[in-house]
Amino acid sequence: MKTRALLLLLLLISGFAFAQKHKAIRVSIYFGGGSYYIDTEQKENIVKVIKQIKDLNKYQISITSHTDNIGGKEYNEWLSKMRSEAVLKQLIERQIKKEKVLIKDFGQNNPMYTNDSHNGRIRNRRVDLLFSPLNM
Repeated sequence: MKTRALLLLLLLISGFAFAQKHKAIRVSIYFGGGSYYIDTEQKENIVKVIKQIKDLNKYQISITSHTDNIGGKEYNEWLSKMRSEAVLKQLIERQIKKEKVLIKDFGQNNPMYTNDSHNGRIRNRRVDLLFSPLNM
């Protein structure tokens, strides 16, 4: 009975340690209006996050791209796609396989910030790169 309790305790502790070591990591890459160019500083942020993760095989990688509402629906759908492809290219250049990455392009739909202000539109011009730990 004591052995079983000890084993259960060890399993709980090791599971807790895994959860503590493997947290979701998010980085947002911001763009100028109408642009899908990733500047040097933003590329360095992507590299920094990738280097921070010891075993990428234990993570699901997601890209969600967004735009503000200027330019119309079709244009923003295209721009959103171009932004996610630019971030995906950065990942591929760092030996991350395209098949490992889930992509969702929102365009001007589903804004996190209000598009009624200049500051809100700036914050909506982004790609969110999320590394989520897999349940292993």
